[in-house]
Order: sequence, then C-alpha cells, then structure tokens
Amino acid sequence: MCHVAEEQGLMGAKLHAQKARTEHIPIDAVLNSDIVGNDRGGNGIIDGASIRVYSEGPEDSTSRELARYVQRWGGRYVPSHRVRLLSRPDRFSRGGDHTAYNLYGFAAIGFRESRENFARQHDARDTFEGVSPAYLAQNARVNAAVASSLALAPPAPVVVNEKGQPTINRAPSGYDAHLQWKASSGASAYRIFWREAWGPDWQHEMLVGNVTEVTLPNTLIDDLVFGVASVDASGHESVVSPYIAPMSTAVEAGDVKTVSQ
Repeated sequence: MCHVAEEQGLMGAKLHAQKARTEHIPIDAVLNSDIVGNDRGGNGIIDGASIRVYSEGPEDSTSRELARYVQRWGGRYVPSHRVRLLSRPDRFSRGGDHTAYNLYGFAAIGFRESRENFARQHDARDTFEGVSPAYLAQNARVNAAVASSLALAPPAPVVVNEKGQPTINRAPSGYDAHLQWKASSGASAYRIFWREAWGPDWQHEMLVGNVTEVTLPNTLIDDLVFGVASVDASGHESVVSPYIAPMSTAVEAGDVKTVSQ
C-alpha cells in the first residue's frame, strides 16, 4: 500500500495504524520501503550490493525480531544482496511511515538504500534518472522473499502464560534452561535460538522437533537470551518469539527495585 501525506507528519500511516489498533486488525509486519532505488550517493560512492534495514528497540522488540528475520531469510533467498541491520528507528533524526506503526505497537521496519543522494530528495531533481533499476530490483527481491516467507510460515509461538510472564525457568536442577511454549497451528517442528545477553544477534540455534518444551542442561538463563520459532513441514519459519522478562516492580528487603530484561 501507499500512504499519503508522509511529509506532512506521517498522516496517512498514522490514520491507518490508529484504525488497525482501534478495530483490532492484525498486522504481523510492516515492511516500509522508502528511498530504495538509488545506488550512487551524493558523495559519488556507489553501493549496489546492500540495503539498510532500520528497526526500533529495545533489543528484543517485535521490530528488532522482524529485522533479524529479514537478514536471515532475505539473505538466504537473495544471497548476493547484503542486508545491513541498523539498531535505531531510522536514519539520524529522521523517520518514515513505519514510525507511525511503531507508535501504535506494531512490528515495523524501514528499508533504505545504502547510499543516499540528498540533492535528489524532496527536490525537482528527484527524477527517474536517479534510479538504478537493477539495484531497485534487488531490494524488491529481498522484500518479496521476506513477505512471502512470513505469509507461508506458521504463527510465531506464544512464549508467555495468561499473565504475560515468560514460560522459562531453571528446572529441573535449578541450573538448567527449561523453555516452554504453546503449539502453533501448522507447525511440525520448532527451532530454538540463544545468544549471550550482550549480543545483538542470535548466535546458536537448534531444531527440536514437534514438541512444546525443551531443557538445556547446565545452561544459565541469567547469562543468555532465548527464543523459539515455529517451522512447518516445508521449512517455512516464523519470526522468533523471545523470552523477555516483563517490566515490574519488586520489593526486596524493604527496597523498591525496577526489574527488567
């Protein structure tokens, strides 16, 4: 879809996101491609082999998981085109239509060409001569691969209970990682992921079959971040559902402490 009045305050995107939020219209992912057709920067540097993807934090927000998905699956289907993940909502002090969806709680990311020519933006010189059809096609291929993969994949697993608490603990020994999740419709297997708590990207993964829990012995959940994705019989994989400790206020020994992941 196209949104109107982006330059006038993201008006079209805000209205659509607000309507979706109010009417409980499910939106699994917003892939916003804005300024993605030029491979030559205003400084003369050319990059026709990569695309930038911006996503709003924190580290395990739904938008960050969507960005990781783009890198994982866009890279597999279009290996000649590098997906560069940037850990900020958009370019410095800038935004786009995906920003409006972030404001209303939807997973949304922004695709941007790797080298911008600012003289050809919001200007009469922004003409077709400034577009590289081959580069634009590569960016479109990445978008198409991700959108189709998401559409074909089973829903992402639910990794929280009815109270919104993550279903992960240290059982059975007290020093293990015991992960549980709810079965996803259409899934025939699940893949678990984990990484060091300081790391930005998943470092390890393991396919665990058609089960809804797994235990990793002698693995401290305090030091690692875990997630799980659903996989169907054809190998289509959902985004990763991370186990995140919710924001809460804990009272210990008379002190009030804010606890978060």
